[in-house]
Amino acid sequence: MSSSGKGYSYTGSGTNSQGNHYCSRDYGTGSDSNGAGRGDAYHYSNSDGSYYYSNSDGSTYYNNGQGGSSYTPPSGKK
Repeated sequence: MSSSGKGYSYTGSGTNSQGNHYCSRDYGTGSDSNGAGRGDAYHYSNSDGSYYYSNSDGSTYYNNGQGGSSYTPPSGKK
């Protein structure tokens, strides 16, 4: 499934045996949104309400579905 004009294409999605949804995207090494050497991003939406994002810039975000969350910035950035 391609998302032309958005700078990425979907490379996979589905639901695992625990009922957790995932989706992955390929931004390509030439994408302006992520810089040279970056490419993949994905997220999980879990059946307990929590979710996790791994972004193409190297940052991550986690929400436990109960009001708690954590963010890790891209490497080398504050």
